[in-house]
Amino acid sequence: MDEGLLKEYLPIFLFLFIALAFSGLLIFLGWFRGPKRPDNEKLSPYECGFEPFEEPRRRFDVRFYLVAILFIIFDLEIAFLFPWSISLSEVGVFGFWSMIVFLAILTVGFAYEWKKGALDWE
Repeated sequence: MDEGLLKEYLPIFLFLFIALAFSGLLIFLGWFRGPKRPDNEKLSPYECGFEPFEEPRRRFDVRFYLVAILFIIFDLEIAFLFPWSISLSEVGVFGFWSMIVFLAILTVGFAYEWKKGALDWE
């Protein structure tokens, strides 16, 4: 094995080993030394804000899906907007108008969310 390559990666492997050992130690100490006082509230499952004692196959409210769509809209917008803004001078006029169309489609999606009342949580 190339000795120079090993010397370059040794600090990375050492850092990973120390991080894994330290995090494993903290997890073990938390489990070993932590208080264990179970009660019915702690042992009950948490299901997306619904009462856990209702039927598990009941339908979700459409507002959960609307919030998920809203998150995807803003997540996609940010994920594509940063690289586009950095390379704007290289993509030219076609790249500029392509992003404007993309933002217009996302704005239509946002208006749909607003109209459906996803922003008015009760």
